[in-house]
Amino acid sequence: MGGDGRRQSKVERLVEAYDLGNIGADLEAAWLGEGRERQSLRKLADRFNQALLMGALRDSGMSVIDGEPKNFYRLLTDDDVSAGQRVEARNRLERNGIDVEELEEDFVTYQAVRHYLTEVRGVTYEQSDEGEQVERERDSIDRLQARVETVVRDTVDRLRNAGTLSIGDYRVFVSVDILCQDCGGQFGIGELLAAGGCDCE
Repeated sequence: MGGDGRRQSKVERLVEAYDLGNIGADLEAAWLGEGRERQSLRKLADRFNQALLMGALRDSGMSVIDGEPKNFYRLLTDDDVSAGQRVEARNRLERNGIDVEELEEDFVTYQAVRHYLTEVRGVTYEQSDEGEQVERERDSIDRLQARVETVVRDTVDRLRNAGTLSIGDYRVFVSVDILCQDCGGQFGIGELLAAGGCDCE
């Protein structure tokens, strides 16, 4: 429970569990663009998750070089990473005492960050109508992708349980890419929406 008797949000709980100090104020300032370029909720979620990974590395005593924690996060979460690279990264972290499955369960979504900023810290950000529309459409796409992931996982589980399909522990990745036939640019849907367009003049 929080100090006011309400149930703690996931982000609050993780800030305490991973001893992340003043990251809440940092996220707030970055979302509002105070003294810096404003960052989207998705970027803030990535930033928070990387802080969780850093905390896990710190607690495990694992020795890493500059830039390696960020690369570990990319290997664990990026859709473009091969299965072999992902497994290699997971195995290295696990050999150093990090429970990767638990860490990944702790990773937060942009919705959790938004709830934390608006409902817990009481932050408001006046977004343009155009920005709100993009955010709404992105939410719709995210829901559809989550639904596809669920359907695929349920199908694989049914086939495996029936003995029709042989597969070990697995993860499902669903991505949507856009190819502009005019400029030849190819983008993930999130990347395209965040950029506001492709490379066409």
